Amino acid sequence: MMRWLVAILFALGALARPALAVEVTAAILRVDYPTLLPVSRLDLRPDDLGFAGGLLATEDNQTTGRFMGQTYALETAASPPETALATFEALQAKGLRFFAVQARMPELLAIADAAAPDTVIFNTLAPDTALRNDQCRGNILHVVPSRKMKTDAVAQFLIWKKWPKWALIHGSHPEDRALADSYRASAAKFGARITDALEFTDTGGARRTDSGHVQVQRQLPLFTQPLDGAEVIVTADEADVFATYLPYHTWSPALIVGSAGLRPLSWHPALEAWGATQFQHRFETLSNRYMRPEDYNAWLALRVLGETVTRTGGADPAAIRAYALSDKFELAAFKGQKLTFRPWNGQLRQPILLADGRITLSVSPQEGFLHQRSLLDTMGLDQPESACTAFTK
Repeated sequence: MMRWLVAILFALGALARPALAVEVTAAILRVDYPTLLPVSRLDLRPDDLGFAGGLLATEDNQTTGRFMGQTYALETAASPPETALATFEALQAKGLRFFAVQARMPELLAIADAAAPDTVIFNTLAPDTALRNDQCRGNILHVVPSRKMKTDAVAQFLIWKKWPKWALIHGSHPEDRALADSYRASAAKFGARITDALEFTDTGGARRTDSGHVQVQRQLPLFTQPLDGAEVIVTADEADVFATYLPYHTWSPALIVGSAGLRPLSWHPALEAWGATQFQHRFETLSNRYMRPEDYNAWLALRVLGETVTRTGGADPAAIRAYALSDKFELAAFKGQKLTFRPWNGQLRQPILLADGRITLSVSPQEGFLHQRSLLDTMGLDQPESACTAFTK
């Protein structure tokens, strides 16, 4: 009897013992590039872009973590590209090892290559397929969808609608041409055909002037006249120069998709399905504005961190990375299914929203597109296509 009593008391003592304290501090580093004002003033960038999403994720992590002896803190920093690496190194010198980096490919790679061996970097901005391919880095996990994921998402929808013939208009900037190449690859992948293509040359000049709409109304129909008869025009305009003007200004009636019209997004403020309404309201209460994709990407990054800390019971960067890439990891993220990482290149699998300016019209992957592993792997760089070896070392 005494032996059983001792065993029970020992068990109760073990249950009552508080969990070991875990303190987790993450940083969001946002690189601010010199850009023109957006075509629409509705797209003016808020000062807390990305930071607000990270703050919401930190609050979410703290809500769960306080029951397990975990505390979360967030540091934010914004920097021009010239000093981005120095800003990162200053944060790293303070002992930080978890970073959500909102930067383009050159700055992201410079940061990843300068990082300490025990650093985990979440890519929240750069869509370049090369980062998931031959230019991958083992210390980068990509929570932002790649260009290929987005163009595949659009292609699936157009094929599902039985609209296999497209015209393509792309900008003259390198990122526009890269996006156009991705649309060409997606068309070939899913059996569509690009019948005509035009390049819109960026000549500079003021875009938001009193006479701007008059010039657009006169010039764009003539520019698109060679595409007469095209039912679908795919636009590749990452530089935000022309695509916003295209709807209703083409020579002949046409659906606009891609960088304007129907757009592939990681997040849209009109989404209400899968519990997203409450999520949207919490963000709007916190920031007094709608959530943008950059905010959602930052939220994803820090929620991945919070989920892996909870599951591993610690904040060891190597354990965090290993668990995130394992088949045990999954994250609920208001998209109708659990999100997981592709272990061959560190890309987060996720549905892609297809939205116009006001509502979410569809979500890819579309019905009927199958894959032996995951339907989400029908979008983006699949394992046989990837030349990334950093995740097999």
